Order: sequence, then C-alpha cells, then structure tokens
Amino acid sequence: MSRPEGLGGSAGFCTRTDCGQLIGRKDPLLFEIVFLGTSASAPSARRGLSAQVVKRDEYRFLIDCGEGTQRQILQSGIGFKRLNRILITHGHLDHILGLAGLLSTFMRWEAIDDLEIYAGRAALDRIRDLLYGVVLRGANPPIGLTLREVTPGEFFETPDFSITAFPVLHRGTDSLGFLFEEKERRPFLPEKAEALNIPPGPWRGKLVNGSSVVLPDGREISPEEVLGPLRLGTRLVHVGDVGQVENLVEVCQDADALVIEATYMEQEADMARQFAHLTARQAAELAVRANIKKLILTHISRRYREKDILQEAQAIFPNVAVARDFDVFQIKRE
Repeated sequence: MSRPEGLGGSAGFCTRTDCGQLIGRKDPLLFEIVFLGTSASAPSARRGLSAQVVKRDEYRFLIDCGEGTQRQILQSGIGFKRLNRILITHGHLDHILGLAGLLSTFMRWEAIDDLEIYAGRAALDRIRDLLYGVVLRGANPPIGLTLREVTPGEFFETPDFSITAFPVLHRGTDSLGFLFEEKERRPFLPEKAEALNIPPGPWRGKLVNGSSVVLPDGREISPEEVLGPLRLGTRLVHVGDVGQVENLVEVCQDADALVIEATYMEQEADMARQFAHLTARQAAELAVRANIKKLILTHISRRYREKDILQEAQAIFPNVAVARDFDVFQIKRE
C-alpha cells in the first residue's frame, strides 16, 4: 500500500510500507532509507524509537539505534545481513539503548563478523560504558567491535559516494548530522552509443569509466563522444535531534532529501526551544531556505496527530512527508 504524501516531486521519490519488495534493488543514482523507529523520546503504540537504515548498493548504514531496534529490523524484513556499520547522531538514551540488545544478538547468533560504530567522542564514551560495562561486563567481544570517533568532515568513501559528518546543535551534546553524497559523474548516453554502432559489452563499460576504446572494426571512440555533461550526484541529508538550524542551511543546500526531526508544533515553540528541538514549521522553513527537494519529518511526539504535523509543515513547504515506522523512501536526482 502506497503512502500518497511520500510520492511524486521533482526528486523522483517513492515510498512503500512493504520493505521486503525493495530489498536488494540497485540503482546507480539511488539512496534508499528505511524508517525503523520514528517516535520522539519514548515509543508509542505505533512508533518505535529512533532508527533508520540507509542503503546504497551493497552498503547498509544503521543511523541511531533506539530501544527495540533489533525487533524493528526483523519486522521490516531487511534482516541483519551486512548491517555492520552504525552511525550515531548523539548519545541520548533514546538513540543508543538498542545497541545493547543488537550486540547481544550478534554475539549469540553470529549474524556478522564485525561491527563498527561511528559517533562523536561524548557519545562513544556512553556507548562504551553501555556495551563493555553492561553487555560484555569486562569480557572481550566474540566479534570484531570497533568504536570509531567521528569529527566534522568526510569519514567514509567509496568510488561512488561519500558520507560527511557535520555539527548539529542539540542541548550540549556533540551531535552530528550525516550527508550521503553521490559523486559527480558524466552520464552515459545510450542513444549516442547506438548512433555510433558501439556494441554492448566491455567497450561501453570502459567508455563510462573515462577510457577510450578501439572497437572490433578498428574505430577508436573517446568518452567525449558518448558521455553527457557533468552532473551533480544525489544528496541525502540526515539530521537527528536539533534545536537550531542556522548552521544547517549551507550543508542542506539543494539536497534531494532532508530527514529531520519535528518533535513539536508551533503552538509549543517555547517548549521546543527549552528542550532544543524543532517544530514542524521550523523544519519546513529550513527546507525553503535551503531549497530542499523533499522534506521527511521524523521523531514525532505522541502529543500530536500526524495530519496536524503534516498540515503545519505543508503550509510552508508543500513537498513534505511525515515518516511512519517501516516506510521506505527512494531518493535520487532527476
């Protein structure tokens, strides 16, 4: 069953509640985000605590790991395979408590051989206490466990995309946001290849990679003859809990999607400021200022109705969705 508010828009989005239909899908211009928990501070009957999975080809990244995340992973159908990189936005308990259960499961069932957890220094200190002081109680982990301190800047790179951390202001924590960014590329133009009678096979692959080729008939073809102009890659920005947005406008600029909290509504803006959270209106105003293509709201409080949050945001920025647990969004640049 489709969610109407997650469809359409110039960024080429879709969303489905049946996660299993999308497992293993590959698209050279695609990031996919699966929402496992979308509640603020405490779980509700229909929303678990903060957790999302971002997928790109064979890579999977779990962002935050609130209490109950491992059950949500199983419920979603995505499973534990290759889910060995966890990015933590900050060290508040509703974003990290699920790490204890997840590590315990990995230790018992040997679902993975190694686990890497990326976070700021203060968050890692708290995670270390949780995992080594409670789960392991001084014992050595039976799987490879690496806690990697992250500071603002690029910290993960593949030939096709990179992940950059940036600072986020939230109640004295060393909070981080994450930018998933496909690298610039020149698209292959199949109509030009057909016009030049370039047969399918390794010749086209070499041209895509920027190398000239000699065809079986002796003709030499350069990449310039079949590649289009340089194009920007898909950009997905993920922000966890946040109280101020002034420093986020630049990093969010022209992103294809922004995932960000909307813990409060404008009627309780004073409380939002007190606890360093955003209202739905403030999130939408950031989307306008940064020229975002699609806004996806999460970290939803039990005190509000979803349709009211959506209405408040859409009054400012029309292309917005309020994520639910197990929603899937495909994100690509047109």
